This record gives sequence, C-alpha cells and structure tokens, in this order.
Amino acid sequence: MTQTSTAGDRVVVLGSARLSLTDLVAVARHGARVELDDAVADRLRASQEWVESAGLERPIYSINTGFGSLAGRQAFADPADAAELSRRLVLSNASGIGRYVDTELVRATMLIRAVSLLSGHSGVRPEVARLVVDMLNAGVHPAIPEYGSLGASGDLIPLAHLALVMTRGVEGRESAEEDVRNSGEVLADGRVVPGAEAMAAAGLDRIALAAKEGLALLNGTSFSCAQVALALHDAQTLLDTNIITAAMSIEALKGFGDAFIAELHEARGQAGQIEVAARIRGLLEGATLTDGDRDHDPVRQPPQDAYSLRCVPQVLGPIIDTLRFVSGLVENEMNAATDNPLIFPALPRPLKAVSGGNFHAEYMAFAADFLSIAVTEIGNITERRLFRMDDGTLNRGLPDMLVNSEQVGMDCGYMLPQYLAAALVSDCKTLAHPDSVDSIPTCANQEDHVSMANNAGRHARQVVANIEAVVAIELLMAAQALDLRILQDEVTEDGLAPSSRAVRALVRSSSDEQGQPVTHLTQDRVLYPWLRRAVELVRSGTVVATVGGLS
Repeated sequence: MTQTSTAGDRVVVLGSARLSLTDLVAVARHGARVELDDAVADRLRASQEWVESAGLERPIYSINTGFGSLAGRQAFADPADAAELSRRLVLSNASGIGRYVDTELVRATMLIRAVSLLSGHSGVRPEVARLVVDMLNAGVHPAIPEYGSLGASGDLIPLAHLALVMTRGVEGRESAEEDVRNSGEVLADGRVVPGAEAMAAAGLDRIALAAKEGLALLNGTSFSCAQVALALHDAQTLLDTNIITAAMSIEALKGFGDAFIAELHEARGQAGQIEVAARIRGLLEGATLTDGDRDHDPVRQPPQDAYSLRCVPQVLGPIIDTLRFVSGLVENEMNAATDNPLIFPALPRPLKAVSGGNFHAEYMAFAADFLSIAVTEIGNITERRLFRMDDGTLNRGLPDMLVNSEQVGMDCGYMLPQYLAAALVSDCKTLAHPDSVDSIPTCANQEDHVSMANNAGRHARQVVANIEAVVAIELLMAAQALDLRILQDEVTEDGLAPSSRAVRALVRSSSDEQGQPVTHLTQDRVLYPWLRRAVELVRSGTVVATVGGLS
C-alpha cells in the first residue's frame, strides 16, 4: 500500500495491503521510503514462538537439521547451536560470482524478501524484517553478484549475499577480523566496502540470527521475482510506447486506415487485438496521409499494406494479453510466502512446520520466458518497419535511408540504425530461448528439478533493454520520415495526426548528452548521442506521457 507523507514524499507501508508493482518500482527505482504496519509484530509472534519452543526431541528441518540432501540428519542436540546453524548456512551459501547487479534490483529484492518474511509463516523475529526495511531506507545496498541462483531451492546464493551484510556471528564464535571478513560487501558511492563498515556508517546494528532465521532469509524467490518485476514494468512502458511509434511509422509510410476498423477486429474477438486497433485508430485520428485513396496511385499504393503495418494489432494484441497474464503471476509472487519450511501455528497437530516447495520459482521462470518471447516480437515487427522506411522501393516516395543528399551516395542517413536494430533483435532471438525448459539436478539429487528462473529473469531484462533501443530507433526514424513528408509538400504539419505531431515535437525539442538538439538529419553526423537520448525518452515513459497529455 502506498501513502503520501506530509512532506509529499512517497511512502510504501508493508503489512497492511498487497504490494503492487507500482509500489515496488517506487521503492526500487525512485527511493520511496518503506514503513511497517503496526500489526506486523503480532503477526510474526506466533510462528516465532513455536520455533523457539519446538525442542530437539526429533529432527525439524532447518531448525536442528542439515540442509538439502542432509535434511534427515539431526545436526546437534544443544539448543545453543541453532543460531550457529543459521550463521553457517549464510556463510556457505554466499558463493556467487559475476558483475554486481544494479541497485534497483537489490532494492527490489530486499523489498520482496521483507514482504515474504512479514507473512508470518517464516518463524522469524520482527527485528529481522525490520532491519531489511531499515537498510532500504538508509540506502545500504548489499553487493549481489548476478550468477548463482537456480531458482530452487529459491535464490539461495544471491540472498545469502544480502543476509551476510545484515547479520553477524554468534557471540564468541567469530573473531573481530572474521566478523568484518564475513560481513559481505556493500555498494557505496561507486565503491565496494565491507558490510560491517557500511552498516556502522548508517547507524544500523547487524543481528545474530536465531533458529531457522538463516534459511528464512535465503530460501525464496525474491531475487528472481525482482528481476521479472522490473522487466515487466519496463516492458509495459515499452509496449505502450511502441504502439505510438508504430502509428507514427504507419502514418509516415502512408498506411491504410482500413486495417484498424473496429468491425474487423471485433470479428476475431481477441481482447488485446481489439484494444490495440482502437489505440491505433485514436492515434491516427486527424492524419491525412492514411486516408487510403486507392484510386490515386494504385502502383505506389497497393490495396493492402505489408504485415508490419497492417498486422500491428494482431501482433501487439497478444503481447498485451501476455503481459497481463505475466503481471498476475508477478504480483502474486511479490506477496507470497516462499520460505521452507513454513510455520502454521493454527495447524491441528503438534508439528507446525510444513516442508514443501514454495521456493521453487517455476512461476517466475515461466513469467520471464513468456515476457522475453513477447517483447522480442515487439522488436521483430518494429525492425521490419525500420527496414521499410530506409528502402526507397518500399517507403512510398521517401528518399533512400531517409536523407536527401545533395550528392547521391554521399550520406548513409539512417542506414546504420537499422543495422543496430537488426543486431539487437537477433540477440533477443537467442535470449528468448526458454530457460524454464532446462534443469540440472543438484544437492546429491535431492534438488532434482530446478526452474532456472534467475537466468530467465536476467535474460528478460536484457531483452527489454535491447528492444527499448529498437523502439527508440523507430522514434527517431518516424520523426525523420514525417519531416520529409512535410518538406516534400505531401502534407502540412496540421495534416499530421495530433499525437504524431506532439511526439515529433518532443523529439525535436530534445537535446542529447552533448547539449546538441535532436534535429532533422540533412547530412551524416555522429548518431549515438541521439540514439541514447531517444532510449531515455522511451524508457522513462516520456513518449507515453506526451500522448497521454493530449485531450
């Protein structure tokens, strides 16, 4: 649940309502403050008290036993060793490698982990969940390597790198030197510092774990879920932007409006397709280039457009429906209890701990794979429109490569951005291969089926980033093509659809990182600063906001 403080800052309150994707992005990307509902301590108390009173007469997984294939072996008989068991689990699992993931992914992971602990089924003390929240608010971001998680038994390795920073050894069992060495790493002002140093600088005390708390911090889908959640948010913005840029390209290429008539799409009955067609109709309203005067020039204007123009609703519609399905999976997982075992104090039997498999991240693996496939298709169809705009035999009267050169062949124009788009789309075709169909058994075959959700999540985020660039290229090229229609006296600016006019004005009023305006291209120049600026306009949602501001 999101609130607004008296200072006008966004505050996300955990424990009183379901966490939404909007909440997660506010915390992860924009630094919103997190608070705990007053009732969370009472919610956690029952499961925590059962763990404390469980005793050692029989093995209880994760409380007094080994882990994984060692689950049937009681590790100790001394209650004092329960905390040491939790500590050693964290130490042993912190074995990731690779680049450190970005801060927003760390923050999203921490937030989702806190929500899972607050479900009241993990058997942890309130101060454990509260410390995760305090770290978020203080900007203490553990350095988490990108590789290590199999998506079952949860994201053990990435979450161990989080747990290292917030925990310390059992009193008297680690030296001061070991305490610092075993405190993990934190990203701070572009540097990597010991966790103990960062926590002290933030005024936060690391805690010694009690029974079961080590596995409660490590066992779950929080890291994979965070990957997919951020990819999903960006994919939704990307899709909304692509509908706009597609309409601009359709207008610039003199596409026929008949392809978007409501009756055509209602005859099929697919919700997403109907919705996209309606959006395209609205975006093209007022466009004079899409009247489709078939009698005027039948050679240059055949009665049907290429699929990349007329099939936009049939391609982007399924993507809308797929992302909605993925959204349901992700928001459920963001609010799920994914620890193992889970504690159910009201269960009508003495043993309140239930061992199961909520840590298995197949839901997130599927969600990431479906998202990657869908977003790759955004790139596939968009790149075909880029190719068409560049080709003087296909673009209905525009110059080759969208540039009017004084000397033929002197300027490449927008030739190379289409190359870039082709490279990015090809990369996505590899990245979109489903990770969820792979499984490599681990832990002496106890964990004999894994989801590979983290791999799927990493790939999904890269797919989205790639296609953001492809759509950014369409934004630049469609604006250039519309400029050319005006310069060639085929249309006045007032003859463009208001939405296209507004987005074209947005592009032309933008400046790149070097302070240079993103102008109409009349001769070759360095294009990467313009491309970077266009990517920012896509990723930030500025294009969508510009069209949404029309009334």
